[in-house]
Amino acid sequence: MKSKIINMAEKIKDAEDRLLESLFESPPLADDGFSAAIVRKLNRQLWFRRLTLPVAAAIGVSIAYKPVLALVGTLANFSSLIPEDLVSGAASSIPQFQTIVLGAILLVVGLVSMRMLED
Repeated sequence: MKSKIINMAEKIKDAEDRLLESLFESPPLADDGFSAAIVRKLNRQLWFRRLTLPVAAAIGVSIAYKPVLALVGTLANFSSLIPEDLVSGAASSIPQFQTIVLGAILLVVGLVSMRMLED
């Protein structure tokens, strides 16, 4: 059952309402594929931007691979110079794996809930 107010609004139309209805009922303008070309170009640019960062990261990793390995090897040689009691004290201050997993889960839940609140 429709409300009487809605029925009256549908029956009473002024000149502006009729003009707007005629504008929206008209067929779309022929653009000879211009809109499709613009959409294709925008999609191509979007994919180019999506692929640029991973490709740049891969190039950076491939360039920095050998120097990073040399640095890790050098740091491994220096680790023998560190006193044993300092290493055991630092190892005890590292959080347990369960604490790290719990923190990661809380972070994900927080980010998802913030995303849901935005919507």
